[in-house]
Amino acid sequence: MPVTGANLLCYINFGPLGEYVSGGAWASVQGSVVNGSNNDGFLAEHDGEQRESYVAFVADRVHEVRQRIEHSRQRSAWGQSVTLVAVTKTHNSSAVEAAWQAGVVDVGENKVQEAEEKMDAVSVPVRWHLIGHLQRNKARSAVRFDLVHSIDSERLAKAVNDAAVGVERLQDVLIQVNVSGEETKGGFSMNDVSAFAARLHVFRNLRVVGAMTMAPFDATEAELRTIFGGARRVRDELAKEGHPASELSMGMSGDFEIAVEEGATLVRLGTVLFGNRAST
Repeated sequence: MPVTGANLLCYINFGPLGEYVSGGAWASVQGSVVNGSNNDGFLAEHDGEQRESYVAFVADRVHEVRQRIEHSRQRSAWGQSVTLVAVTKTHNSSAVEAAWQAGVVDVGENKVQEAEEKMDAVSVPVRWHLIGHLQRNKARSAVRFDLVHSIDSERLAKAVNDAAVGVERLQDVLIQVNVSGEETKGGFSMNDVSAFAARLHVFRNLRVVGAMTMAPFDATEAELRTIFGGARRVRDELAKEGHPASELSMGMSGDFEIAVEEGATLVRLGTVLFGNRAST
């Protein structure tokens, strides 16, 4: 998947996150937009200082995060390019537009329905990523996404392949692997990946471009490195099996710097860019 220069730039340090502005117009923006209310169309409905403050706030966070990604990439032994995927889960479509204005062209969503509502609401040409669990009965919607991160079973792979066949599309996907073994996490076990990698070739309309994993929120640094290293090995196994597997999706707001050091090419960041999400 192509990575443009806009996705990986080293920016000057804008200071600690959240220190952009305080009080004034920004105080009214924080409660309604950045903290995740479903106040759809905020940017369209508000002009002047509120709109400019929110856009500038997101831009400053994007700039600083990109710098942190670049510093981590320089510490990495893998020499990879890194794409920032802005996760707009529970934020309204204004977050997508603000991210785009900040130069972010990749946007991630956890749920199909929420993603489709935003796809229909925005006009900016972002690349859409489905990063959450996909139910088989919604597999037809997968073809609306540029990349599906969460192929976590053979039955789901078949369902997405069938949907892609129906629209004559070659669908890019990642194989989700549960390296940590957590029962609450989806994905293939490490032991199952090798056999599944070979069977994936029967799904002619899927292009397996890499692997995805999630780490426990309370993992130590050593545990994170073990988990991310395991996902890297899965990606390499997929490549050895003949898949064009070059991507490694791992790392969220709390652990993305370690993920980049361990070879991540896609980092999925929401809170660190947009502020706290609304409860769901």
